[in-house]
Amino acid sequence: MNIKPIRNESDYKKALEHLEILFDATMGTEEGDELEILAIVIDNYEKENFPIGMPDPISAINFRMEQMGLKQKDLVEMIGFKSRVSEIMNKKRKLTLEMIRNLNTTLHIPTDVLIQDY
Repeated sequence: MNIKPIRNESDYKKALEHLEILFDATMGTEEGDELEILAIVIDNYEKENFPIGMPDPISAINFRMEQMGLKQKDLVEMIGFKSRVSEIMNKKRKLTLEMIRNLNTTLHIPTDVLIQDY
């Protein structure tokens, strides 16, 4: 096993190439252990160098609705009147604290996503 820290783009590419070689290694073997450690090192490098920002609240709501097979009319219970749902989803009105709580509880969207400005 010869795993080194990833310090630059060249190291990163080499680590990915080596990961590809080890990809089908059996867990519990020396190659399997190397695969597991290499994956952790790559993951840490990617988190540091390629961070993924949070989606805006409306995009998160749309995504969750799609996952759950919901339509805008299904948000009436969480947000209020049909017209208010339309205003929220078209970014003409901001989410209130009560709406954020309801969306968090019902759709399980993290509050730190819902409280962001948009």
